[in-house]
Amino acid sequence: MVWTGRNDGDDALHQRLFQMISFDKEISPNDFILHGFAVDEGVRRNKGRTGAKDAPDSIRRNMANFPVVYSNLILKDFGNLFCENQDLETAQQKLADAVAEVVVKSARSLVLGGGHEVTFAHYRGLKKAFPEKRIGIINIDAHFDNRMPEEGVGATSGTGFWQIAQDEKIHSLHIGIQRNSNTLKLFDTAHQFGMKYILADELFYENLPFIYEQIDRLSEKIDLLYLTVCMDVFNAAVAPGVSATAYNGIFADPVFMLWYRHILRNEKLIALDVAEVNPSLDTGEKTARLAASLVNEWLMYSDKN
Repeated sequence: MVWTGRNDGDDALHQRLFQMISFDKEISPNDFILHGFAVDEGVRRNKGRTGAKDAPDSIRRNMANFPVVYSNLILKDFGNLFCENQDLETAQQKLADAVAEVVVKSARSLVLGGGHEVTFAHYRGLKKAFPEKRIGIINIDAHFDNRMPEEGVGATSGTGFWQIAQDEKIHSLHIGIQRNSNTLKLFDTAHQFGMKYILADELFYENLPFIYEQIDRLSEKIDLLYLTVCMDVFNAAVAPGVSATAYNGIFADPVFMLWYRHILRNEKLIALDVAEVNPSLDTGEKTARLAASLVNEWLMYSDKN
C-alpha cells in the first residue's frame, strides 16, 4: 500500500494526502487525476540506465504524507499504465487516450513517470482532446529531447519534441538546458523547430525578470499549458536517482521556487508530469521526494474551486 502516512486525526485541519486520496473513476471539473506511467522502454532504447518504470509508486509514497492545504482538493489515483513486450508506442497511446478523457472533462492531468518518453504521450493526449487549441509546453530539463529517431530503434525518451514537430508547430520553452548535455546538432534542431530555451547558467536571482518574461511570452501565444519536469535537470546531490546525473545541475532553491511557482499559478496550466526518477539508483529516495514535492506544489497552488 503506497498511500500511507502519519494520522494526526481525520478532521480537515489534520488531513494528509493519504487520507483524502480517492480511487473513484468518475471525472469532474477541477479534479486532479493521477496516472502512473510505469514505463522506461524509451530510456532503454536511448541507451540510458533503466529503472524509471518503478518510479510512480515511489513518488506516490513520498507524496502520501504531505498535508492537505485546502479542503476542496480532489485528487484521484487511476493507477499505473505499463509497457508490454517492449511496445512503447502502444503504451504511449494508452496514456494519450487516458489523458484525453481527463482533460476533455475539464479535470487536470497529473502523470508520474516513467522515462521522459512520457512527454510525447502526455502531449498527444492533450492534442487529442483539443485538436484546435495551441498547446504550449514548458520543459524543465537539461536536454532538448529533440533527437531524430534512429532507424531500427524508433521513439525513445529523447525524441519527444522531434516527434511533435513532425505534425505541428511547437510552442515550447525549455528551462535548465545544459550546454554540455546537448550537441550542436540538437541546438540547431531546437532553433529550426522554434524551441525557445533558457540555459541552466541563466537561472539566477538577478535574471528573474527575464525568466518571467520568457514564461509569460509563451503563455500569451497559447491556449493551454503543459508542464513537464525531467528530474535529471537537478544536481546529482539532490537528484542521484536518474538515468543521466548532472554534476552541475540546478537546485530547487528559493530562486527556482519563485519561477516554478510562477508557472504553477498560470491559469492555462492543465497538465503536469515528472519523469526520469529511477528508484534503483535513488539514494535515500532523494529524487522521488523532490519529484513528489514538485507535484505537491501544484496541488497547493491550484485552488480554482
